[in-house]
Amino acid sequence: MARAEKLGFKGNKSFLPSKTCLVCGKEMTWRKSWAKNWDEVKYCSDACRSKKSTINTAASTSGNNQ
Repeated sequence: MARAEKLGFKGNKSFLPSKTCLVCGKEMTWRKSWAKNWDEVKYCSDACRSKKSTINTAASTSGNNQ
């Protein structure tokens, strides 16, 4: 078996769709595991998912300071 086959996909990822994490702003590239729920993916990691409530709370309180 060739080495490239063992390592998995090494193609051009620039053609894959991407999104930005709502918490940290990191760009996330489409993954096969997200194929069924790509429209619902909002966070890049479990850490960002757990921080979402603190970000949402800070945004809502800062929006009221007019």
